[in-house]
Amino acid sequence: MTDLIKVEQIVDRHGRSRDNLIAILLECQEEFLHLPREVIESVAVRVKAPVAQVLSIATFYRGFSLKPVGRHRIHVCMGTACHVQGAPRLLDAVSRELGIQRGETTPDMEFSLDTVNCLGCCGLAPVVTVGTDVHGKLKQTGIPRMLRKYVKDYKAKTH
Repeated sequence: MTDLIKVEQIVDRHGRSRDNLIAILLECQEEFLHLPREVIESVAVRVKAPVAQVLSIATFYRGFSLKPVGRHRIHVCMGTACHVQGAPRLLDAVSRELGIQRGETTPDMEFSLDTVNCLGCCGLAPVVTVGTDVHGKLKQTGIPRMLRKYVKDYKAKTH
């Protein structure tokens, strides 16, 4: 059961305005690590918008998820420059290291892994983001060190 009081507080901070739906949903996602149905319905009621409108925003933008995601969302850029510079190998390395595939979340809810078509920082290829942090010119061997920055007790898997 989601704490709908927190949803009300978030909506109130944004003036209960439809114009602020994206900001409201971003803050709700940060709070709940995804946008469960009851959150979407609660936001819709509080900003006096149709549920369909709120749901369409929540499903249009890749930054939102209707299913639980990890505290740390990892995105591997698969744009042309990153692809050429080894992004598929980085994706494989992160996947092996965390024991999850693209689109999945670790059982401890710390990390989610996905890809993006382009992050727009081709000069740093290959690029991986963790939340808003950008890790450029990354090598497969740097993956464990990168993950340790986000979970202090992270231990590299032994292969």
